Amino acid sequence: MDIELIFKVAGVGLLVAVTYVVLSKSGRDEMAMLLSLCGIVIILFMIVGRISELFTYIRSSFGI
Repeated sequence: MDIELIFKVAGVGLLVAVTYVVLSKSGRDEMAMLLSLCGIVIILFMIVGRISELFTYIRSSFGI
């Protein structure tokens, strides 16, 4: 597995977590929740390509 993907996910997670805390402490809880949802969507878009490669590999391994 490519370690670059792990670092990207960790970086996005760290950035979202810090920004979430700042927004939450300033009283903007709605914006903080929207930010966390956007962070999840961004990470899912990064991972979808790898999951597709995994299923392709599994299909070719079993000859499906």
